[in-house]
Amino acid sequence: MPNLECRMYEPRFPEVDAAVMIQVKHIADMGAYVSLLEYNNVEGMILFSELSRRRIRSISSLIKVGRQEPAIVLRVDRDKGYIDLSKRRVSEEEARSCEDKYNKSKLVHSIMRHVAETLEIDLEPIYQRIGWPLYRKYGHAFEAFKLIVADPDAILDVLTYEEKETGPDGQEVINVVPAVTPEVKETLVQNIRRRMTPQPLKIRADVEMKCFQFDGVLHIKQAMRKAEAAGNNNCPVKIKLVAPPLYVLTTQTLDKDQGISVLTDAVKACMTEIEKHKGKLVVKEAPRAVSERESKLLDAQFETLVEQNAEVAGDDDSEEEDEGMGDIDVSNSGVHAE
Repeated sequence: MPNLECRMYEPRFPEVDAAVMIQVKHIADMGAYVSLLEYNNVEGMILFSELSRRRIRSISSLIKVGRQEPAIVLRVDRDKGYIDLSKRRVSEEEARSCEDKYNKSKLVHSIMRHVAETLEIDLEPIYQRIGWPLYRKYGHAFEAFKLIVADPDAILDVLTYEEKETGPDGQEVINVVPAVTPEVKETLVQNIRRRMTPQPLKIRADVEMKCFQFDGVLHIKQAMRKAEAAGNNNCPVKIKLVAPPLYVLTTQTLDKDQGISVLTDAVKACMTEIEKHKGKLVVKEAPRAVSERESKLLDAQFETLVEQNAEVAGDDDSEEEDEGMGDIDVSNSGVHAE
């Protein structure tokens, strides 16, 4: 079986004062033993005195077995492999930065590990030839992976690796060879595209629109057309009636800020048009990104409304409709029949 264990970064140990992600393993008399998740779970320790700046009343409220959180590296004994850490010295900014970096590194590691597992090769050589060179060149391999989605050749084909071998004369020769084999490249690109291809966001705004003019329905339809005309190829706008007077405007885009901007313009265009005809538009929910769950609920609501409004077979011949119309005496109505 291939060895699938490997640290995420090239250095075997973190630098002093670096923020790292740890997971609490067990709590002892003096402190908590933790593993450093980015460094192949190498062991570290947080003394109780480094848990909080405030007076400690309950250890269990500050640290729990299994919890993952940022910590600051205080000391590193590279010979013995001892690492001392602090939880109380982590600022909010350092915590956010550490969590963001770890989440990116975890995704990169998952992709790299899946490649090694699929091809049944050791993970560390893949990091040596691909992962760590990309970290050095792009600051983080995650940034390189985002570029690989669109143009893998430009990122991967330039990577080289020095391979040592013994020549015919017994001397050691260093050959520079491509770092990425065709098999590894195909598997890696396939996994990166599957995991990192951007998914379009759904942006939604809820409005109430009314117009009590004689031909108010026509004015509302025209306002809806104006809203949809505010969209573009990257952010097409749709507006649908939920239940009078509630309407929902939606768009899908890869750029959240652009989507919100386009939908905001669509609401303004709709409002301007309906107010020309003494109508009124009130924004109930401003444009915002909605979750997949919210999107599915909205789609289900529309499907239900379509079913409820669908004509039932035989509606045109119903007795109730006939009775409502009544009979007309053409001879006494002033209408001349031909």
